[in-house]
Amino acid sequence: MSAPTKTESAAGVPATAASRGIATRTQLTLAAVALLALCWGFLPDFTVVTLSYIGLYAIVAAGLVMLTGVGGMTSFGQAAFVGVGAYATAWICTAPASVQALSGIVGMAGMPWVGLVLGLVITFAVAWGLGSVTLKLSGHYLPLCTIAWGLSLYYLFGNMEFLGGQTGITGIPPLVVAGFSLASPRAIGVLIWAVLLVALWLLHNLLDSREGRAIRALKGGRVMAESMGVDTAHYRIKLFVLAALLAAISGWLYAHLQRFVSPTPFNLNIGIEYLFMAVVGGAGHLWGAVLGATLIALLKEKLQDVLPSLLGTSGNFEVIVFGLLMVFVLQRFADGLWPTLNRFSERWLRREAPRAVREAAPLGQRTLPAAGTVLLQARNVTKRFGGLVANNNVSMDVKAGEVHALIGPNGAGKSTFFNMVSGVDDATEGEVRLMDQAMLRRPSRAFARLGMARTFQHVRLLGQRSVVENVALGAHQRAQRGWLASMLRLDRAEEVALLAEARRQIERCGLGAHADTPAASLALGQQRIVEIARALAGQPAILLLDEPAAGLRHLEKKALADLLRQLRAEGLGILVVEHDMEFVMNLADRITVLEFGTVIAEGTPLEVQRNQRVLDAYLGGADDDLPAAATEGARA
Repeated sequence: MSAPTKTESAAGVPATAASRGIATRTQLTLAAVALLALCWGFLPDFTVVTLSYIGLYAIVAAGLVMLTGVGGMTSFGQAAFVGVGAYATAWICTAPASVQALSGIVGMAGMPWVGLVLGLVITFAVAWGLGSVTLKLSGHYLPLCTIAWGLSLYYLFGNMEFLGGQTGITGIPPLVVAGFSLASPRAIGVLIWAVLLVALWLLHNLLDSREGRAIRALKGGRVMAESMGVDTAHYRIKLFVLAALLAAISGWLYAHLQRFVSPTPFNLNIGIEYLFMAVVGGAGHLWGAVLGATLIALLKEKLQDVLPSLLGTSGNFEVIVFGLLMVFVLQRFADGLWPTLNRFSERWLRREAPRAVREAAPLGQRTLPAAGTVLLQARNVTKRFGGLVANNNVSMDVKAGEVHALIGPNGAGKSTFFNMVSGVDDATEGEVRLMDQAMLRRPSRAFARLGMARTFQHVRLLGQRSVVENVALGAHQRAQRGWLASMLRLDRAEEVALLAEARRQIERCGLGAHADTPAASLALGQQRIVEIARALAGQPAILLLDEPAAGLRHLEKKALADLLRQLRAEGLGILVVEHDMEFVMNLADRITVLEFGTVIAEGTPLEVQRNQRVLDAYLGGADDDLPAAATEGARA
């Protein structure tokens, strides 16, 4: 698929139509916020209260968008964290002991802010502890655990006497900001929406950064992310804590809006509704959280008003109808309503003007080892799966400035060995050394840190993200800025350098015309080249390629071979697993041949070509059976 031409936008909309749109997305967003601000003082009280609750719901849903839609972790327990934030400030502001101890220091107007700090600290500790345990689980076990601790915290709120038991806590004071009381819903509603908009801006900045690419990679596959140097376990916990902190802030605002808390608003049913808001609105889109919160809040309200008059008050029919409507929406709009709204609005909106390109400072460069230096050593590596021996005493060296090919019939154990020498799997026996460091039982991110990069047999890309974003992920370890710097956009110089490096590698690999194209829209062969560009963005010393020529046409294979020869000349060590004999024989300096997990030959292409065991096991048993191109390549 070709990149958009000059007369066509990235979404397929003619440029003339896009340029005549009413506004850009940013302008439309700012106009909507300005309109809400102008109308706020004239809206009916009931509408203001409804909008305030929508804002509170949206704050929690935005955290779930990050956790579930972007990070790929499902949680039904966010209502419990809302409860932690609400109960922390309620207790601080009403308990005689805390009021007596703190009011003299911060004053009564400062007590709610102490409650906010307490709520965030407790939430951080609880979320980090729960995340450390439950996020190690996968599949359906993770959401089941969130249900379990969500219920536990809910019952804890109702059974602790100092929190008021099932009766709850009353008499919570209003918030006071700069001497101005936010006692009325109209006043505190402004703060709620201000917090929501700031949260969306911070989360948008986070996703539009190096750290955001790492977060998106969590859902695309942890193996791929770890191979790029991302500590996925740490990132998952941080994302879980971030979503919990947003829920706690919502709970804090809720407590001072209601001026009363009880366990009921923090039960499991509410937790499920929060998740509905994120999914229905569009689980991968921040503004989908606002859309989902608005739709579900208004829908519940209307159902409670309309259904009793139609069906009577003897049954809880609104729950049944609400459930059926959710099934309908999720079936018709699997990705949520926000992406559909986006596609519909494309023709009416102008494209954003391209940002001025800042001068990019070069990223730090790795000093490559001298040619001939042994980069990767495998000694007597064995891998057993129960009684099956996948690799048996396999030994191999990969040196700087050479291409080493690993070949063998299907089922020979190539992929298993490939995974062991890149940290994806641990060897049962033997030793793996990278840059003369023992690597056994170390994670793949440790291999990446020492200068290893790899591609995958089955392409692993962030399909909906652009090629340049995918490639920039490969340079993750060449930058240092963290989450807070990303949220506050203090990482822009570093980000410009990362994207410039990504574009340089894309151009080098011959995909410059597709840099801003979604990776999933490329042909399979082009996606493999994107993986190679992503690996090169990390400036590795050793490059592991798993069937890089699969799916490429003849000229594309030739271009790939030329690129690998150039990398070899620059001093990289390259280990390649490949089935294309013509490609291997014309490129490799040395070849190792596996059969049933055991090395049966090693040497130059010509030596392997003439090895009778190789001819019998892999190449057909005689020279006459070899592909002509492979024979010519071996003789060259």
